[in-house]
Amino acid sequence: MADIAIEEVTKLSVRDLDELCDAADDAIRGGGGFGWLQPPVRAIMEQYWRGVLLVPDRRLFIGRLDGVIVGSAQLHRPPKSNEARAHTAHLTSHFVAPWARGHGVARALLVAVENAARQQGHLVLELDVRETQEAALQIYRHYGYIEWGKQPFYAQVDGRPVAGLFFYKQLNDRTGPELVADEAATETSAS
Repeated sequence: MADIAIEEVTKLSVRDLDELCDAADDAIRGGGGFGWLQPPVRAIMEQYWRGVLLVPDRRLFIGRLDGVIVGSAQLHRPPKSNEARAHTAHLTSHFVAPWARGHGVARALLVAVENAARQQGHLVLELDVRETQEAALQIYRHYGYIEWGKQPFYAQVDGRPVAGLFFYKQLNDRTGPELVADEAATETSAS
């Protein structure tokens, strides 16, 4: 059985940064990724991850499989100036490298972000994803995210428009992965 560990990070070692960039590159090549269609040069990818850690309203979670970083997720809090939407947070950059899928890392990352959002007092978690990202759509739908909209010109891939789908989940709704949080905690504390 694979050893899964999820952790929130506020700094990345050289090794961690390298592993995170490798996993992100693999996810982008596999059709996922967070806006990129092709992996950028390594310096840009490293700059991106370092920048994430500098933004006060973002929290970065990484997923490890047998000690190697294979994915991530980010929790974005609304800016303090948006008092009317202070109850809502956004999930982004949720991915697992294709070679590491099927072990529960994506689910464990989702559990961690949802629990962190709840702890911060958020009542709703939102996300958006390209309609072509089937693995992501499957997990969000499975864990109780409700599709509320579609934007037909969300992205351009190979010169063609790709729709984006928008989801939300009420965090006080007990239908999601938080019901298996104890199981995920067991998996994640095994490291």
